[in-house]
Amino acid sequence: MPDPNIHTTHPALVTRLKRAEGHLRHVIGMLESGKPCVEIATQMQAVERAIVNAKRALIHDHIDHCLGNGGENDLDELRLMAKLL
Repeated sequence: MPDPNIHTTHPALVTRLKRAEGHLRHVIGMLESGKPCVEIATQMQAVERAIVNAKRALIHDHIDHCLGNGGENDLDELRLMAKLL
């Protein structure tokens, strides 16, 4: 029986996060090599956006596929997930 906590979108999210992880390593390298702060901040913003977008995709997928199945905690969980958006 498949794990209900693993969604079909998770492999794509893992790919996105691994890409962000590589980008973050690049930012660390920029810091270590003394690149200009404006360039570093720009790249950090790109990493931040990638992570925020991955989180948003995870939350939307969870709302679409895990809530609304008649569970008595659905509304509480929806409220909690909405706070994370």
